[in-house]
Amino acid sequence: MQDLAGKVVFISGASTGIGAAAARAFGAQGAHVVVHYNSSAAEAEAVAADIRKGGKGETKAITIGANVRDSKAVASAVEQLGRIDVLINNAGSLVKREALEKITDELFDEVVQINARSVVAFTRAVIPVMRKQGGGNIINVTSVAARHGGGPGALVYAASKGFVSTITRGMAKELLADKIRVNAVSPGVIMTPFQERFTTPDQLEAFRKTIPMGRIGDPDECSGAFLYLASDQLSGYVTGQIIEVNGGQYMP
Repeated sequence: MQDLAGKVVFISGASTGIGAAAARAFGAQGAHVVVHYNSSAAEAEAVAADIRKGGKGETKAITIGANVRDSKAVASAVEQLGRIDVLINNAGSLVKREALEKITDELFDEVVQINARSVVAFTRAVIPVMRKQGGGNIINVTSVAARHGGGPGALVYAASKGFVSTITRGMAKELLADKIRVNAVSPGVIMTPFQERFTTPDQLEAFRKTIPMGRIGDPDECSGAFLYLASDQLSGYVTGQIIEVNGGQYMP
C-alpha cells in the first residue's frame, strides 16, 4: 500500500489492543503514527518505540495523552499536529458490566462519553485540518455488539456502539463535499486487555461457541481492515461502510 507511506495517522486509544496493533501496522507501511492514550503512557511509548524501530524509511511515531471524556483536551491534542491524513476513532470502554436496572446516570454518562461523544469530539477537531489539506479518511471503531445488543451487562456499551455505526453513515454523507471518506471497522470478540478486564473465562468460552470459526480473534486480524479503508488507492470509492471482523459471528 504505497499510498500510506508518509501519511499522518492519528489513532485514539492506541496504547493497547486493537489500536496498538493498528498503529504498528500503519508504521510498517511507512506512515507516521500518532499514538494517543489516556492513562497508559508507558504502554503508548512502547508502541511508538516499536513503530520507530520497525517502520519503513523515515517513519515517525509520537505519543499524545488526552482524556477522551474532555472535549477540550481532545481538541488540544489535535491542534498540536499540523497535518492528519487518517483519523481512527478507536478509544472505547465498557467501563463496567451492569444489569439495566442497576445502571446509574453516572455510569451511563461515562460509557456514552468514552464511546460516542469522543468520536464526535475527535472528528469535530480534525475536520478543519482535513478540509484545509484537501481531504482525508476517518475510520470509526464500532462493535459486533451494536448488531446484537451486546453480552451480559453490556447494554449501554452496545447502544453507544450503535450510535457510532449510525453516525458513521451520517458523517460519510456530510463530509463528502470536503473529500473526507468516513467508514468503520466492527470487531467481534477480540482477545485484548478489554476482554481480560471485563469478561470472565466462562463468558469468553460462551462467546467462542457462537463464532463459526471456533476461536477468539487477535488484534492484528483487525489491522488489514484499517489499512484498506485508509488507502485511497484500494478503497477510494468506499464511504459510509462498516467492515465486520468477527469470524462469522454476525453476517449482515
